[in-house]
Amino acid sequence: MDTESTYSGYSHYSGHSKKAQRQGSRDRHKPPRSKDGSRSEKSVTIQAPTAEPLLGNDSSRAEEAQDDNWGETTTAITGTSEHSMSQEDISRISKDLEDSVSIDCKRYLVLTLAAVLGLLVFLTPIAFILLPQILWRSELEPCGTACEGLFISVAFKLLILLIGTWALFFRQPKAALPRVFVFRTLILLLIVLLVFSYWLFYGVRILESKDLNYQGIVQFAVSLVDALLFVHYLAIVVLELRQLQPMFTVKVVRSTDGESRYYSLGHLSIQCAALIVLENYYRDFAVYNPMLLTASKARAAKHMAGLKVYSVDGPDNSAPGQSRAMIAAAAHRRDSSHNELYYEEADHERRVRKRRARLVVAVEEAFTHIKRLQAEEQQKAPGEVMDPREAAQAIFPSMARVLQKYLRTTRQQHYHTMESILQHLAFCVANNMTPKAFLERYLSPGPTLQYDKNRWVSKHWTLISEEAVTKGLRDGVVFILKCLDFSLVINVKKIPFIKLSEEFVDPKFHKFTLRLQSETSV
Repeated sequence: MDTESTYSGYSHYSGHSKKAQRQGSRDRHKPPRSKDGSRSEKSVTIQAPTAEPLLGNDSSRAEEAQDDNWGETTTAITGTSEHSMSQEDISRISKDLEDSVSIDCKRYLVLTLAAVLGLLVFLTPIAFILLPQILWRSELEPCGTACEGLFISVAFKLLILLIGTWALFFRQPKAALPRVFVFRTLILLLIVLLVFSYWLFYGVRILESKDLNYQGIVQFAVSLVDALLFVHYLAIVVLELRQLQPMFTVKVVRSTDGESRYYSLGHLSIQCAALIVLENYYRDFAVYNPMLLTASKARAAKHMAGLKVYSVDGPDNSAPGQSRAMIAAAAHRRDSSHNELYYEEADHERRVRKRRARLVVAVEEAFTHIKRLQAEEQQKAPGEVMDPREAAQAIFPSMARVLQKYLRTTRQQHYHTMESILQHLAFCVANNMTPKAFLERYLSPGPTLQYDKNRWVSKHWTLISEEAVTKGLRDGVVFILKCLDFSLVINVKKIPFIKLSEEFVDPKFHKFTLRLQSETSV
C-alpha cells in the first residue's frame, strides 16, 4: 500500500509540474497589455533614505514568481525600515574597532621611531662640524678655501639625501602587514650601526683628544654623508629594483565562484606577494555577489531533494518493494533535474535580456530630453536652465522603475543606492556622456573599486600559509587570503628557464621555380 501511494503521489506531482510548465509557456508568449488594451507609459518617483539600498532585498522565490509587469499592475508603499543587529554582528563590529585602534597605534609608533631615527641621522654630520666650533674654537686651525668648499658639498648632499629618504621611506602605508618587512628592517639596522660607529670614532679620536685639524673633521663629516648616500642607494636596489624582474607566476582563484586571474611577481616575501595580489584583486576581479551564490545553492538543494516514503506499519515491516520504489523515483528525479535546470536558466536569461532591452530604451528616451546649451544660447534660452544635478533628478523618475526591475533580476540591488545612481547620472549629464556610458556600470558587474566602500564585502583579510610569511616565494608555495565570506587561493609557479637558439637563413635560398604540366591551361 505504501508503494502504491508513493507512485500515485509522484505521478500526480509530475502531471502538475507539466501542466504548470505548459501554462507558463503560454503566458510567456502573451504580449503585456494594460487595461485599455494598449501599453501605458508611467513615471514613478522613488523616495528612500540615501544610506539605504535603492532596491529591497527580496527572496529569490518571490522574485521568480512575479511576472514582468508586476510594477505596472500593483501598488507598492515604501517607507523607512528598521534594521536589527544580532549579538554576533555587535561582537564583530567591536572586534573590528579594536583591531583598527591597535593597527593605528602600531602605525603611529613605527612612524615616530622612523622620524626620530631620520632626525638623528641628518643632525649627526651637522653636529660633527659644529661641536669643535663650540667647544674649542680658539684652538682650531683656520679653515682654508678647500675646507669651506666642503661645506657646500655637505649641504647639497644632505639635501639630496633628505629628498631621497622622504621619497623612499616616508610614504603613505598601503596596508598593515602581519610581520615586519625583513629587508627594510635590515636597512634600518645598518643605518643605526653606521651612525653608532661614526659617533664612537668621533668621540674617541676627536672629542677626547680635541683634534685641532678642522679640515680633517669636516672631511670626516663628508665621509659620513657619502656613506649614508650609498646606504640609500642600497635600499633602492633591495627594496624597489630587486622585485621588478618577473620570476614567478601566481594563479589566484576565488573559492566561491571559481573566478581566477594570473599575475607575474618578482622576488618577494609571501606577505608582500599577498599585498600585491589584493591590490590587483580589487581592480581586476568582478565584485563578489553573495546573492548569486545563494540562488545557485537554493536551486541545487531543490534539485537534490528526494522523495520521502513513510510506512504505516512501522520500521520493522518495510517491504523490499518500498526501497526499490524509492530508488526508482529518486533516480528518475535525478535524471530529469538537468532539464529543469536548463529551462530555469533559459527562462532567467530571457527575462534578463527582456528587462535589459526595456532599460536601454527607457534610458535613451530619458537622455533625449536633455540638451546642452551653447554659450550663445544660454542668454536666450526659452525654457528653464538647470544644473546637472537638477537635470538628473528631472529625468530619473522615467527610468527608475525599469532600472529597479533590472537590478533585482540580476541581483545587483544591494550595490546601488538611489543617491549613487543620481550622482552617476549627474556626472554623465555634466560630461555630455551617452546613454551607453551611463548604463555601463549596471549592465555588467564591475570591479570592487567601482562601488562605495560601505558595499565592500571584504575589508579585513587573514593570511594563511604553511611557510613563514617573511620567507620568499618559491615554486609550489600555496597560501590563502581569507575574509569573512570567501577566500582567495594563491598557487605559485616558477617561470621556467627559456633557452633560445639562433638559426641563420641565407636570403639567397629564397628562390622558387614554377613547374608546368601539359594538362594545365597555363
